[in-house]
Amino acid sequence: MTTNRTFTMIKPDATSKGHTGAILKMINEAGFRIAAMKMTYLSKEKAGEFYAVHKERPFYGELVEFMSRGPITAAIIEKENAVEDFRKLIGATNPAQAEEGTIRKLYAASIGENAVHGSDSDENAQIEGDFFFSKLEQF
Repeated sequence: MTTNRTFTMIKPDATSKGHTGAILKMINEAGFRIAAMKMTYLSKEKAGEFYAVHKERPFYGELVEFMSRGPITAAIIEKENAVEDFRKLIGATNPAQAEEGTIRKLYAASIGENAVHGSDSDENAQIEGDFFFSKLEQF
């Protein structure tokens, strides 16, 4: 199932450093339309639920702590070839390996504090978007 939507989250590290506006500007300038967006706070329980796929991984506890330490901005964004194009825009998880001009190269501090989340598939984009937004909140 190919869709033209993907999900992103501006993480607590980028939010606390005041990068939300600049990241949203990059998303808009890359041709994405915002279909849903809100600033919110993930409790440890909700962060654990969202990242349950990583529960058995050694970094899971640290990830849950990090994602619940401050506000995030969640968004569903839309564009033809959304998932792939957004993954290119955000860059590699490790900002040291991210291409110049990508969101993570510009705003991420480390692999753990990597500024943004981007869905890795159309299926996960749908699941992740629905985790944060009801159908009434998606335009």
